[in-house]
Amino acid sequence: MSLLPSWAPNLHPLVIHFPIVLVITAVAIDVMDTMFERPAWLPVMSTGLYTAAALAAVTAYLTGQRAADVVFVPGMAHPLIDDHRMWALATAWYVGVTAIARLAAARLGFPRARVHRVLLFAVGLIAVVLVQQTADRGARLVYEQGVGVIAAPGSP
Repeated sequence: MSLLPSWAPNLHPLVIHFPIVLVITAVAIDVMDTMFERPAWLPVMSTGLYTAAALAAVTAYLTGQRAADVVFVPGMAHPLIDDHRMWALATAWYVGVTAIARLAAARLGFPRARVHRVLLFAVGLIAVVLVQQTADRGARLVYEQGVGVIAAPGSP
């Protein structure tokens, strides 16, 4: 008995949205922390979100690896799969290192000077770009190549 819904070919489509939302939310909180003098709990929240995003990105990467092994991949999609995989790996590493650095900075009592908050925001923007590029390549696999898509009954 599978815990997956019948429409899901594997776990990957169920987990891929978590790193996207978590990174964007973390960066949005960094924006608030950068633009306004806000309470000290904002960077704590942002660091927690980055940590969750790193775990979600690793999960998405691993489930994507498994998905590529079990779904039908048209011949023309293989280079796109490799490209998506490399972006996903880079994203998981970057977000993971960002989370570890932020956790270490919090542990060491890194000052909340404005220049540091701007730097953290810039680091987050790079994470957003990596997530966007990874997601774009994944969407192309599904919507342009039909990877992992079950044909509708009666369709050619």
